[in-house]
Amino acid sequence: MSFPVDMVTLLTFIPAALALNLTPGADMMFCLGQGMRGGPRAAIAADLGIVLGGLVHVTVAGLGLGALVGQYPWLFDAIRWVGVLYLLWLAWGAFTGPGLAGAGVAVKPGRAFWQALVVSLTNPKVILFVLAFIPQFVDPVRGPVLAQFLIFGAVLCVGGLVINGLVGVFAGGLGSKMARSPRLARALGLASGGIFAALAVRLAVMQRG
Repeated sequence: MSFPVDMVTLLTFIPAALALNLTPGADMMFCLGQGMRGGPRAAIAADLGIVLGGLVHVTVAGLGLGALVGQYPWLFDAIRWVGVLYLLWLAWGAFTGPGLAGAGVAVKPGRAFWQALVVSLTNPKVILFVLAFIPQFVDPVRGPVLAQFLIFGAVLCVGGLVINGLVGVFAGGLGSKMARSPRLARALGLASGGIFAALAVRLAVMQRG
C-alpha cells in the first residue's frame, strides 16, 4: 500500500505549517499564561493538551463532521460561548488566586493539561481553520481522505508542540524565578489572568468566516 500523501506535497506543507505555528495565536498565548502560572512542567502539560485537542479537531474534520459547525451558526456560537465562559473562569482564578511565592506552583501539570484540552475543544474556529487549510493539500486520488487529514494534522500539531512548548517553558522558567518575590508573584497572576481574559474577548468577538 502506497503512502497516502505525495512527498512533494508534504514537503510543501511543512514550511507552510511551520509559518502558521510561528504566528502568535491563542494556543501560544495559553501556553505562555500557563507557564507563567505553573512553571515549565505546567507549560508542557498545557502544550500537550492543546495538541490533543488539535488532533481531535483534525479527526473530526477528516470525518466530515466539521461541516456541521460551519453549516449551523447556533452550534458554532454554542461551542464558542462555552469556551468564552471557561476562559473567563480561568482568568478569574488567576486574578483572585493566591500568589505563587512560598506555595509551589499555582497550576499542577495535570490540571494544566485538562484546562488546555477544554480550551482547545471549545474553540470552533480551529475546526473551521482545519477545514479551510488542510484540504488544499489533500488529494482524494491518492488514498483515504481521513488518513491524509491525520498526516497533515500531525505535522501541524508537532510543529505547534515544539514551538508553543518552547514559549511556555521559557515563560515558566522566568515565572519560577520571579515567583520567589510575593510582589512579582502577584504580578504574574495578574499577567496570566490578563492573557486568559484577552483570549476570552478574542473568542467572543470572532466571526465564523
